[in-house]
Amino acid sequence: MRRTTAAAPSRAGDGAGGGAEAGLRTEFPFRLPRGYVDEQGTVHHDGVMRLATARDELVPLRDDRVRENPAYLSVVLISRVVTRIGTVDDVHPGVVEDLFASDLAFLQDFYRRINAEGHTRAAVTCPSCREEFAVDLAGGRLGES
Repeated sequence: MRRTTAAAPSRAGDGAGGGAEAGLRTEFPFRLPRGYVDEQGTVHHDGVMRLATARDELVPLRDDRVRENPAYLSVVLISRVVTRIGTVDDVHPGVVEDLFASDLAFLQDFYRRINAEGHTRAAVTCPSCREEFAVDLAGGRLGES
């Protein structure tokens, strides 16, 4: 199931002249810390996760693999909401099983952030100078946040 961005009316006085529309963000790009290694040995880092629906959270509960092993819930759930990892468009539980543990943990945290908090930013503090700033956990090119 693929979701598209639905447009919402812009706010008055935003300088857009009333014709521009701001969209509801339903897909979020990410960059895996280690990367998914496919059968050919290609490493895929960049991907997209969409917002979860109620169905996404309910369907895995009926999965026999989850009933036998409740820890498998996160594998099934992540496979339902990740729409792409690199050039891999069919992200099924087998793909998620083959992720490095650190990448699965990253995706679980990313899922929580975009579905509960609605964004991928986190407040951090520099350990040297104690300056506080925000970073985007979705990743990006070096120097971007």
